[in-house]
Amino acid sequence: MNKERLKLNSSKIRERNRKIRTIKIGILIMLLFLVIIYFLLRIVYETGDFTVSLDPNFAKKSGLIMYERLDEKDDKRMLKATKAEFIDNISVNWLPQNIHEEAEGSHNGENYLAYTFYLENKGSETVDYWYEILIDDVIKNVDRAIRVMVYRNGERTIYAKANETTGEPEEGTVTFFSSTEVLVEQRENFNPGDIDKFTIVIYIEGDDPDCVNELIGGEMKMHMEITEEHKSG
Repeated sequence: MNKERLKLNSSKIRERNRKIRTIKIGILIMLLFLVIIYFLLRIVYETGDFTVSLDPNFAKKSGLIMYERLDEKDDKRMLKATKAEFIDNISVNWLPQNIHEEAEGSHNGENYLAYTFYLENKGSETVDYWYEILIDDVIKNVDRAIRVMVYRNGERTIYAKANETTGEPEEGTVTFFSSTEVLVEQRENFNPGDIDKFTIVIYIEGDDPDCVNELIGGEMKMHMEITEEHKSG
């Protein structure tokens, strides 16, 4: 009887130890997964609220260069705007009237992000290019009241999500191209020696009917791509 009891207890101990090892392995795998997710999110969110990238293959073939300052022309394939730590809702009428002329690079103001850069054709042929602003992530539906103002060579267009109730464009805006793309535009006949100046302004429109308390604490991450062909989001 004692031998049978010992065998039974030994079997239970082995089974318990096996379960403990399985649980430990499961916890380690879960922790490793969480660490990977954490570092991936850091990579995504520490690049700033807004980046601009120029397709390297297109740039090499066409001779396009991109930079922040006319007097330096430090050619880069990616530009990073300074992050706006906090943005409260404002009115478009509160923004500086000369916001597209006041500075180069990042020139954020109270409750808005502003970024100016240049694209130049240093090649020998006339080219067309596409520029797109893509939506990477939205938290708490803040995109309902976000405005993306784009100046290209002084001409202004304001983009916004369609009204949640009516489905119609918000007053004075062009509706987002899709659920994942703010805009998709083509620049035609970009001649050798031409320089396009862009200013991107991002803010929350307080007069938007969809700007409600439920959006408080929301975030939105976007980036801009300049390519030879439109790539559907």
